[in-house]
Amino acid sequence: MSGSSRIDVNELLRRARTGDQAARDRLFAACRNYVAVAARAEVASWLKAKVDASDLVQQTLLEAHRGLANFRGETEAEWLGWLRRILENNAADYVRQYHGVEKRRVGREVSLQRDDDSERGDFELSDEGETPSQLLMQKELQLQVADALIGLPEDYQEVIILRSMQRLPFDEVADRMGRSRPATQMLWLRAIKKLQEAMELKE
Repeated sequence: MSGSSRIDVNELLRRARTGDQAARDRLFAACRNYVAVAARAEVASWLKAKVDASDLVQQTLLEAHRGLANFRGETEAEWLGWLRRILENNAADYVRQYHGVEKRRVGREVSLQRDDDSERGDFELSDEGETPSQLLMQKELQLQVADALIGLPEDYQEVIILRSMQRLPFDEVADRMGRSRPATQMLWLRAIKKLQEAMELKE
């Protein structure tokens, strides 16, 4: 079982701010998968050819470590929202760095946080009303969702990120993954089922 499924992030935040190094280490370890999944969903397809999402993860966590004293929130949702903003700022820097290549299509690439309340940082595992993902949209499960997703096979991760996070149509997901549309739809259904099963094991 992943540590983040039982970790009280609010308590770790409080302890980390008092100088507890062990709590600080546990806090960042618990959130690493969340940042990793967020980075993969954030990085546009044109950027993937030049920048690995792991670069964004490393940079984001490094800046968060260095800037922890600047975090003014108190809750897990605020903390994850703060990490998201650091990640998005770093992604924007990469966009400017590679200004000459095709820019991201903002309307099609949906990050894990898309809400008027920028502090929430919720996962957006949308399937346009199809039921398998709905249980996974609960904001209190966002760290557990990330841990469960990271534990899936690579093709399951990819289809969920492309379809349920970036909200690409199945035809485009199939094209990116080099599969037929029916095969991609079946893969997505299997991936969502495995994700749900992994979530149930964390309860």
